[in-house]
Amino acid sequence: QVQLVESGGGLVQPGGSLRLSCEASGSIFRINSMGWYRQAPGKERELVASIASGGSTNYGDNVKGRFTIAGDGAKNTIVHLQLNSLKPEDTGFYYCNLHGRTWQDPGKDDDYWGQGTQVTVSS
Repeated sequence: QVQLVESGGGLVQPGGSLRLSCEASGSIFRINSMGWYRQAPGKERELVASIASGGSTNYGDNVKGRFTIAGDGAKNTIVHLQLNSLKPEDTGFYYCNLHGRTWQDPGKDDDYWGQGTQVTVSS
């Protein structure tokens, strides 16, 4: 129904930067928000950043001031996450999320997830 394809993960040294991208496709009726969550080994999945269809953004406390989420501008089905000043504790699997509705069930909001991309911050 909804496919989310992530790109941009990798290995980076502390203090470095990465840019993650996520493109949504499929039977999308409405997008309420898109965003990124991450999960480190042994920890619960946590919000990194999200952007609503109207443009408002929300960030996890651990990344405020360092990460920036933005829509693509031309296409509202693509979001980018700029990760700056990366720390070893930012290491984890980053998952793209879409909160919205599909044409198959246009009256119901649901969450959709990508396969994830690994971000490793290490010297």
